[in-house]
Amino acid sequence: MLRNPPTPPPSKSAPPSPKPSSHELRRYDLLLAGLDLLDQAIAVFDATPKLVTWNKAMLRLLDFPEKMVRVGTPFEDFARFNAERGEYGDGDVEKLVAERMAAARAFMPHYVERERPNGKILAIRGVPIPNLGFVSLWTDITEQRRNEAVIQQQNAELEARVLARTAELESANAEIDAIAGALRRSEERLKLIIDSIPALIAYVGRDEIYQFANRGYAEWFGLTKETIVGRSIVEVFGTELYPLVVEQLKVAVTGERVSYEYSRKLDSGRRVHARSVIVPEVSEQGAVVGYFVLSTDITEQKASEAALVQAQKMEAVGQLTGGLAHDFNNLLTIIIGNLSALQQKLPPDAGTAEHLDPALHAARRGADLIKRLLTFSRGQGLEPVAVEVGALVLNMAQLLSRSLTGNIRLATQLPPSPLYAFVDPHQLENALLNLALNARDAMPNGGELTIAIRERRISAAQSAATELPVADYVQIDVADTGGGIDPELLSRLFEPFFTTKPFGHGSGLGLAMVYGFVRQSGGNIRIRSAKGVGTTVTFVLPRAAPPAAAAESSTKTAVGKAPAPAGPVLLVEDEPEVRRIIRLQLTALGYPVLEAGDGDEAWTLLEAVPDIAILVTDTVMPGDIGGRELVARARALRPDMPILMITGYASDNALAGSAELDVPILRKPFEQDALAAQLAEILDSPPTTGTPTDR
Repeated sequence: MLRNPPTPPPSKSAPPSPKPSSHELRRYDLLLAGLDLLDQAIAVFDATPKLVTWNKAMLRLLDFPEKMVRVGTPFEDFARFNAERGEYGDGDVEKLVAERMAAARAFMPHYVERERPNGKILAIRGVPIPNLGFVSLWTDITEQRRNEAVIQQQNAELEARVLARTAELESANAEIDAIAGALRRSEERLKLIIDSIPALIAYVGRDEIYQFANRGYAEWFGLTKETIVGRSIVEVFGTELYPLVVEQLKVAVTGERVSYEYSRKLDSGRRVHARSVIVPEVSEQGAVVGYFVLSTDITEQKASEAALVQAQKMEAVGQLTGGLAHDFNNLLTIIIGNLSALQQKLPPDAGTAEHLDPALHAARRGADLIKRLLTFSRGQGLEPVAVEVGALVLNMAQLLSRSLTGNIRLATQLPPSPLYAFVDPHQLENALLNLALNARDAMPNGGELTIAIRERRISAAQSAATELPVADYVQIDVADTGGGIDPELLSRLFEPFFTTKPFGHGSGLGLAMVYGFVRQSGGNIRIRSAKGVGTTVTFVLPRAAPPAAAAESSTKTAVGKAPAPAGPVLLVEDEPEVRRIIRLQLTALGYPVLEAGDGDEAWTLLEAVPDIAILVTDTVMPGDIGGRELVARARALRPDMPILMITGYASDNALAGSAELDVPILRKPFEQDALAAQLAEILDSPPTTGTPTDR
């Protein structure tokens, strides 16, 4: 390649310059040789602009024909050559050339990057030489840009992989190693990611000093990321929990991964729980140099587990109660029936009322207790209606006042307008009575019992914590000024048979029954207490619209002695004593009675005696034919015959399948008036063969 040596510009006043010396030529050749060794392409243009000098890289990078690259070639020729072969993209060639000539004549510094049709990317820099021309530099940055794209892609893939693995930290131990490795490779870049994930992450050195903690971990202990670093484990965990952590570190220091759970009390008094995994960091020499820590807040999980255990305990109590209910109800049927019959036969002045009345009252209370226990255990359905809670509390105030001691003051805080809850009123009264009696026992030296009622809205944010759907509720607070309850006992207060009262002073079912009633009613209940301050029981019940005014009934159904039917009543009951009591009640009402001890015997009588007018049958009996099957057969045999089912199984589960029969059910124990009313109803309402109704 021949290029002219530099010569000074001609001057009219100066004589011609002498030719360059051999030393100057030698230095010029060395300069050109050095430029030819560069990877960058260099070209110098004068002010015309025309090519003055260049290096070999210009031919290699720009693919100009060798005959074109010579001293004096106009810059415009190079621009036109590039435009014609598509170096500048699509467009009018003359316009593309004009744009580049205008930029060259402007003699302004510039930098652009251009991708050639062959895929190579060139960085083009123009540097003006004042009053003389300009220098153009071309640099092949193809590999650099490709490497940058690969690095960007790798960074994006790494970030996605770290996010995915971090979300699975608790279930995959290998992900902890991936997190630790990512921290070592790119600690600063990952800090923002680690602070955003729902996990508690830290690193502790072998000396038990924190070297790193993400935001969640620091806030778990009430600190910041900056203040936790440099602290020791004993400073962060406290002296109470430190021995537990030390025991885990004794295992981790051997190189073994450790998992354990712990709980701590916040300044607010709330206890939180965490599950922690310690992963030892082992050096190349096999020594443990520190510990990676991953913790998960399991407070809500613990609460759910406790609720499940509570539900299982209540289910066990319900099964126990439901199994005994049948026998108790049969016994109470015999007791109440005999006492009622005795009471009717004895003259009023016989002097037996003081013995019979308490006995009957106790037996009826026993029947009510069985019903309440089954309601608590969810074995028997509630009978909810729209109840004006404020009015109910006011009506109970006198009863509650009599139940409290003289040194306890009862106060009520009622809403400005009536609030209605959809609830069983009798069970709500029992719940308030239970809570009032508990408050009385908590204030042996006197105090104040307050029952407050207000409306409550459960929002979407509160729904998960309260375990209730978003809706409007009625909130009832029962607060006392007693000695309070130990925080350790609060989680057990709703357990069946658990009580804080001395032996013989409580069954342990009061709060459990209240809990069961509230949960079955579609609400929830919480207890807050502090030693020396008192206890507040708060429960919410679904809010209801005010009931429509009930129309006055124009007629009243008589419940006295009904006219005897055309034929006898077939009474089917497997318990002889219970059967005797019901027979006496039926005969006292004027009904002739046929008896059967089981379904098989009853079916034989139904087939043999066409005059049977009414069927009264137990639901569960021994033998091949049970109560439900007997009813189905009787309906098929005599569709118009009135049928009444009786049962000592108060549980709704025990009556499964009875609703399809469309037959009323009378629960034991019952008295003669209740039996008379039910018989009168089925005689007035002949059976239907249509869709069963819910009675």
